[in-house]
Amino acid sequence: METLEIEFVDVGDDFITAKMPVTPKVHQPYGLLHGGATAALAESVGSCASAFFLRDSNKIIKGIELSINHVKSKKEGHVFATAKAIHKGRTTHLWEVRIVDENDNLISLCKITNIVLDKQ
Repeated sequence: METLEIEFVDVGDDFITAKMPVTPKVHQPYGLLHGGATAALAESVGSCASAFFLRDSNKIIKGIELSINHVKSKKEGHVFATAKAIHKGRTTHLWEVRIVDENDNLISLCKITNIVLDKQ
C-alpha cells in the first residue's frame, strides 16, 4: 500500500474507495499506468472491503480470484477504485471494483473473489 501510495478516501454503507497516483513509479515501459499496479489497487480495495464489512476479528480474508479488464490508459493524475459487493456470503465474497480517473472515465473494471477463513 505504501509503495503504491494507495490511500483510502471514502467509505459508505456498501462501498469503499481508494485512490492511487499515476506517476512513473507505476508506469509500464510505454509511460502508461501498469496493469499490475491497477490489479494491486483493485485487490487491495476488494480485500479491505471484505474485512471492513465483515467486522469479525476471528476471521481473515484471502483473495482467491482476480479478473480485470483494462479499457482506457492513463499517464498521470490519479485513479480511484471503488469496491461494491455483488455477494457477501458466509464463506465467500464477490466484489466489483471500478477504477476511474478524475473525470469519472472508466480505466479498468475488476471482479475479485475473497474467501473468509477462521484465524488459526
